[in-house]
Parts: sequence; structure tokens; C-alpha cells
Amino acid sequence: MSDAILVLNAGSSSIKFALFGLPLAADALLRGQIEGIGRSPRFLLGGGTAAEMAPPPEDALVGIGDHAAALDLLLDWLARAATGRNLVAAGHRVVHGGTQFTAPQRVTPEIVDALAALGPLAPHHQPHNVAAIRALAARRPDLPQVACFDTAFHATQPAETTTLPLPAALRAKGLRRYGFHGLSYEYVNGALAAAAAPDPAPARTVIAHLGNGASLCAVKDGRSVATTMGFSTLDGLVMGTRCGSLDPGVLLHLMAAEGYDAAALTDLLYNRSGLLALSGTSADMRSLLADDRPEARQAVALYCYRITREIGSLAAALGGLDALVFTGGIGEHAAPVRDAVCRGCAWLGLELDAAANADGGPRLTTPASRVAGWAVPTNEELVIARHTAGLVG
Repeated sequence: MSDAILVLNAGSSSIKFALFGLPLAADALLRGQIEGIGRSPRFLLGGGTAAEMAPPPEDALVGIGDHAAALDLLLDWLARAATGRNLVAAGHRVVHGGTQFTAPQRVTPEIVDALAALGPLAPHHQPHNVAAIRALAARRPDLPQVACFDTAFHATQPAETTTLPLPAALRAKGLRRYGFHGLSYEYVNGALAAAAAPDPAPARTVIAHLGNGASLCAVKDGRSVATTMGFSTLDGLVMGTRCGSLDPGVLLHLMAAEGYDAAALTDLLYNRSGLLALSGTSADMRSLLADDRPEARQAVALYCYRITREIGSLAAALGGLDALVFTGGIGEHAAPVRDAVCRGCAWLGLELDAAANADGGPRLTTPASRVAGWAVPTNEELVIARHTAGLVG
């Protein structure tokens, strides 16, 4: 019986999973997710190198009301689907590690409590990440678990990048810039070196993780030096339903003149802004690119403009730019978005190869381009599996 590692990414009403065989390969044996937990659960399979397996019958999903029940279903199904695989460890995506956890950690009860205490810093993500760890520990107390943090990659940023201009008493309570999507940046940073070979890896790179959540990261000699997300996942770029950077005066106005309270502001900024608000119909870039309405075109244009403007800011932080890398669902698949952003960055020395961009790359720029453009698929699950294997041994 060969060994395997389970990778979990728990959201508010979903658990994404991937199963990796040992020794590790880039491709997972199985991928999928359980979504609609607590409402109308669905079990979806997303492929893998193992033989196709049938999902659990629909009646097995009845009563899946929380993460614990969903994990019970998943583990029972894996025991049948992954016949011949011995589950030896589980790795988790955990959004926030605070200032304490700047590298992956093997989970202990004390660490779980510490991660739960960080909940106020990431209220839309952290409680669900912790719930999955606790549920798995209750079901399989013998199974080693590893927490991998989206904030950890940015721990190398200097103080002038992370410090907020607020009173010291507030900064002492954890108010600072953290940055997120670090697991994606870690993978792409390593994959870019392989893509650029035999040439040396670019020293000054901006990585654009563009999906429903979106951010940019400035990477110098393999280390994060600046990023567009800050204290929360709201900051920076326009996203699917999140606003991105917004004048704080707008929030004060909404509170004073429109009667918004904290709950209403939270719902507005996280769930009813971004591409959805601009287009009036959809947060999905695929739908917007196929939509000829002026509102849809304006939403895409503003999305690309904000990316282009922030790339200029990060190029300044790097002292120049050697490479621009697109990743994430939109970054990997939306050629018109890449086209608009690259053309907006022509002043940096980036010369787009239109045919290569239409084909999806991986190289997007001409041989004469002073800045190399790339499209590199991310693989956060593999990063988690690698860290888990390393810590568990």
C-alpha cells in the first residue's frame, strides 16, 4: 500500500481537496470539492492522474450541515476511491499566520488555538480553515496535520512596506500590512525559474494572481518586497465582488450620511462591489468579456487599468522590472486581460507577442522585449503537499 497526502482548503461553505501520492509528483491523484455545505451540498470532481472515480451518491450528501460532516463524507469516500493509498498526513491552506507564523507549522492543539485567535484579522477565511483542522483532528487524531499560510511568503517585506501610519497602540494589536496569496506566489516564483531556463531566473518580477480574488506581488531575488493586498484581502486591485483600494473617506461618508454599520459595510465591500457592482450583472470575467454592454466593457477596462497602475508602483518598489507573470484563473485564461495589461506596460519595455498571448504562452512577449511576459499556471495544492511531506517526513 503506497502513501498519500491530503490537501484541504476550507471556505465558508466548501472544502476543496487534492490527494497526492508519495513520492510527490506535480499532478494530484484526485482533485475536487464539496460545495454548498449547510445549504445544498454538491460533490464535484476536478480530475487527477488516478482512474476516474464516481462521486458519492446524492443521498449521501443529505444532512451535510458543517465541515465535520463534510470531512466524514470525504474521508469515507477516499477510503473507497483511493484504494491502495494509505493516508499519512494532511496539509491545510490557512489564510492568516499573523506575525507569529511565517513558515509552515505542524499542527498542535496550542497552534490551533493560536490560529483561531487570529480570526478577527481574517474573519471571512480563518474560522473555516480552523474548523477543518479541528474536524479532521476529531475524526483522525492520529493523522499529522500541517498548516501552510498565505501570509508567510510576505514575511520578508521590509518595515517601510508593512507599517501602517497609525498610533503605536493600534499597531501593537496587529494592524499592519500582511499580504495574501502567498502560496500561489511561492509556487509561481519557483516555476518561473524553470520556465526561463536555461537563462537565469528574473531578478525583479511582478506576479499577477488574478482570480475572483486578485493581487500583485513584487518579488526581488525570490523574496517578496511589496504586494497590493495589505491588512485585509479587500485592499489593492478590483476583484470579483471586492472593492480593492478605496478612499477611507467613502466609508466615513457611508456611515454618516447613509447609515451603514459595520455589518452593512462588510457585506458591501466583500460581496457587492468590484466587477459585480461595476457591470451590474456578473463577477465572472468570462461573462464580462462576452458582454457587449457599456457597463461590462467599463468593468473590464477599470479592472485592467488598476492592474496596470499598480504594476507601475511595484516596478518602482523593485527599482525596475525584468518579468511580469500572470497566474490564477483570469491570469492564466483571459487573453484579452493580459493583452490590455501588457500594452499598458509598454512604457516599461514590455513588447507583447499577440499570437503567443492568444495561445496562452507560456512566453507572452517577443524576443526583443526588455521585460519578459509569462503565463504560468499556479499550483497551491502542490506547495502545501511539499511542505506537509517535509515537516511530517
